[in-house]
Amino acid sequence: MFRQDQDIFNILLGAVSEGVIVVDEHQHIVEANDAAEKMFGYPKGALLQQPLDVLIPKNYHAGHSAHFTGFMKQQERRQMGQGRDIFGARKDGSSFPVEAGLNPFSVYGKNYVMALVIDISARKEQEKKIYELNTFLEEKVEERTKELKAVVHQLKTVNLELDDENQKRVQAEKEAQDALKKERELNELKTKFLSLVSHEFKTPLSGILTATMLLGKYKLTEQQEKRNKHIKTITDKVHYLNNILNDFLSVEKLEKGKIKYNASTFKLSKVMNEVVYNANMLLKDGQHIKYPDDIDNFSLHQDEKIIELALSNVVHNAIKYSPENTVITITITQNDALTTFKIEDNGIGIPESEQKNIFNRYFRAENALLTQGTGIGLNIVKSHLENLNGTISFESTENEGTTFTIEIPNKAVV
Repeated sequence: MFRQDQDIFNILLGAVSEGVIVVDEHQHIVEANDAAEKMFGYPKGALLQQPLDVLIPKNYHAGHSAHFTGFMKQQERRQMGQGRDIFGARKDGSSFPVEAGLNPFSVYGKNYVMALVIDISARKEQEKKIYELNTFLEEKVEERTKELKAVVHQLKTVNLELDDENQKRVQAEKEAQDALKKERELNELKTKFLSLVSHEFKTPLSGILTATMLLGKYKLTEQQEKRNKHIKTITDKVHYLNNILNDFLSVEKLEKGKIKYNASTFKLSKVMNEVVYNANMLLKDGQHIKYPDDIDNFSLHQDEKIIELALSNVVHNAIKYSPENTVITITITQNDALTTFKIEDNGIGIPESEQKNIFNRYFRAENALLTQGTGIGLNIVKSHLENLNGTISFESTENEGTTFTIEIPNKAVV
């Protein structure tokens, strides 16, 4: 299949990090990319013309043919295994949990199904850990509640005579309520995080799959421009996913203390030029960045990459959360000890009730949930700046705008 576009098709298959398997209406594998072969433990080309059953655990063989026949009749895209766990079978006989999206299509009068397969072993392991953690927390809460009830009972008895002891009981109850509130907030953040990660990965992956399928429709030489458009879509979404993974890796390195900072002396104008140049490519219609005045003589002895990372994150957020035809203003001041950056926008602002959580990992304000993001960036920036003895703070009014302030010592402490 795909003889006229075989080279392009093979390049695209190789570029997709998820497993891609194409089967004909007789359930024979006609295409499999490198990721699929590696996932299922087969050498290159060994899956071609194999029956699809080799990738399905034996205890699922009985019902699979009927499911496949029904799917080919309906010819509708759908997610495989809705409401139940599904598994793949490796060449060595072991099985592992997967997610699979099925997409029927026809080429030269023949019907095929393209499956995008993802190994979710790590996710299932993480879900198991989260479940165990939740169970542990629930047991701890129950244990603490029992202990607190016993303490409260003792305090009530003593408080009949001593007002001072009564105040201790009240304080103990307040601390218990605060602890329970914090645990509830933690559970809410975990739920939001799982939902966020699922959405942030599924959306670009669906876009990549759609663009890949559309590429197969443009076979003529004069349709190269349309092919380039879809190739760019795939490239952009892969870069986006790569950035998310880099954020997760940064969080892990920060937690384990593996970050090594490299201080050097550099001109602030050099960093600002790089930040503004990259930010200009993200501007919406009518948006404008007001460049800071009189910074040619400003220098820092700090980790240049971290300063650029922090400024880029805040400036990009200002662009992302501001409407068209607005100005993002950057001002920089410097004294003998500190350099201060202020980034001001006229965007959607941060609701007052949620401002206390803005630097928490994975947190996103309610009015920003429809905009792409993971809620990791500001947390990473804050951790880096604090490691360099710096600070980040903000002032914000909902529907009016936000001003972020970064303060950093002019010279890194060795």
